[in-house]
Amino acid sequence: MTGGTQLTFHCPTCGESMAVNAPMREALLNHGCVVCGTPVPQSAFSAPEPNGDTEC
Repeated sequence: MTGGTQLTFHCPTCGESMAVNAPMREALLNHGCVVCGTPVPQSAFSAPEPNGDTEC
């Protein structure tokens, strides 16, 4: 995974959700959620959902 890869993080405890890159994912796994401090499982990350916007 490169630094530019985007994932969606969703905290299972507080519900915080944000787009993250690989270094931020590693920081969350090592230090916990930035909002509530709860340890973060790997299952809290997923590929971002397409937003449905299309460009011509």
